[in-house]
Amino acid sequence: MTSTRSRGPARTLALLGAVLLAVTAPAACSSDTGGSGGGSGKSGGTYTWWDPYPQHKKSSDWEQRVGACGKEAGVTIKRTAYDTTQLTNQALLAAQEGTAPDLILLDNPAVSTLADTGMLTTTKELGLDTSAVDKNLLAAGVLDDKAYGVPIGANTLAIYYNKKILDGAGVDPASVKDWTSLTAALKKVKTAGDKGITFAGIGTEEGSFQFLPWFWGGGAELTDLDSPQAVAALELWTGWLKAGYAPDSVKTNSQNTTWEEFLTGDFGFAVNGTWQVNSAKEADFKTGIIQIPGKDGAAAPAPTGGEFITAPVQKDDGRYETTKKIVDCMTTPKGMVETANTFAYYIPPTKDGQQQLLKEHAELKPWVDAVHAAKGRTSDNLGTKYPKISEPLWTAVQKALAGSMSAKEALAKAQSTAEAETR
Repeated sequence: MTSTRSRGPARTLALLGAVLLAVTAPAACSSDTGGSGGGSGKSGGTYTWWDPYPQHKKSSDWEQRVGACGKEAGVTIKRTAYDTTQLTNQALLAAQEGTAPDLILLDNPAVSTLADTGMLTTTKELGLDTSAVDKNLLAAGVLDDKAYGVPIGANTLAIYYNKKILDGAGVDPASVKDWTSLTAALKKVKTAGDKGITFAGIGTEEGSFQFLPWFWGGGAELTDLDSPQAVAALELWTGWLKAGYAPDSVKTNSQNTTWEEFLTGDFGFAVNGTWQVNSAKEADFKTGIIQIPGKDGAAAPAPTGGEFITAPVQKDDGRYETTKKIVDCMTTPKGMVETANTFAYYIPPTKDGQQQLLKEHAELKPWVDAVHAAKGRTSDNLGTKYPKISEPLWTAVQKALAGSMSAKEALAKAQSTAEAETR
């Protein structure tokens, strides 16, 4: 199970700063410490597990779920939780020090960052069968045609709508099929005296995350930030702002503040994610979901969120047999549905898992469809180049929304910066 990829600490240190920011990151972390645990590897002993869910404490359903998979594999799992960014930093340091845990649950854009250091085993090395995983979801963990880890589920973006506002404006949500029909719907909502759409245009990874469906939906590619298709996507956003269909607050909105705006009941539409499903049910008004439309129709590819189970390289490769058993337990169709129910918003990454989930929660069908159309941010073999492209992109969005540059000028500068950073 030895990989041919470089695994040296110098390479790990060189990439320590190349860490992707989380789309949404909890603020606290566990006080536990990491590092490989004891045990012979084949049965008994302790296996270490790191994840980005500090909000799920030791008594939580998630903690019990992880522990149950350890028990099924015949070992005890010691779980440590960090916030998303800290987790990636800690993993890189652990790889350098030779204290990497047996398993790490990573935000999908960070998989290629860690894989590029040589600290992760491939799914082939671990003997994992990923043939049932949706290819568009697995692609987020692929680097140089090698897969590193298995997604435990996915979330993505769609458009929530306020049914009361749309009814009052005479807008049928089913009529929103492309950019033209969406813009027409926003005009009707504004004419009726309500607010059109809110989204997160903040100058962070969240801003790129929310812009990508429009960027990709217009036919643009991340290797060509100033293409006519990219310019058209950014002009769509700036046009909404100028027309008053979107508020000035989108310039600084995070996804959380966007959702808070929508919950006021003043907006017809809001771009947000699967993770707001339960909150939408509890809103003071009836909500619905439509897919983010592409420029000329069909669902736009929205970026995938969600984590991968990855297995860091261990000095004792005898541990991998049990590691594989733990991964297999977490990624059965039943296991993925349990994860989806635990987190209330994850869509299983396999057809069987999705079908089982829909038997229990038929209302999640729009989100299953959205995940099918989704795309990994590091897909197209961008790997560690993605953060060097994303930052210039969100910077361009900021400048265009602020009016300090035209969409064309801002994206031209972004492309120049990205080319220099990714050479």
